[in-house]
Amino acid sequence: MATTACFVIVGRNNSPIYETELGNAPKRDEAMHQHQFVLHAALDVVEDVAWTVNSMFMKGVDKFNELLVSVYMTAGRTRLMLLHDSRSEDSIKSFFQEVHELYIKILLNPLYVPGSRITSAQFDTRVRALARKYLL
Repeated sequence: MATTACFVIVGRNNSPIYETELGNAPKRDEAMHQHQFVLHAALDVVEDVAWTVNSMFMKGVDKFNELLVSVYMTAGRTRLMLLHDSRSEDSIKSFFQEVHELYIKILLNPLYVPGSRITSAQFDTRVRALARKYLL
């Protein structure tokens, strides 16, 4: 069975900071664009749900076909969003927590402008390693 996952970090002004396709499903341009569209469309739902929960981790915020949207919102209102097929909530939460730690390390870099795109190949490699560890 093919595993699908699309991961996006969205800044407080709703601009994408980091985007990647994860998983072993065949890569098609239409599917990648559709995944990004679904995640960005879920932003309104995330804003509504954020006011009703006390947790940073919001599971199953939105659903598209058989794919679910899970979100982790940082204290600075940056959203880590994952579009995935059904997986263990604990592994998704662990993935989000470790990616959040990586994101904090990026923010601590004096050369990084908060809210700008993350272009670090090392960050991308580490996110993909975490995805293999927890999601795939």
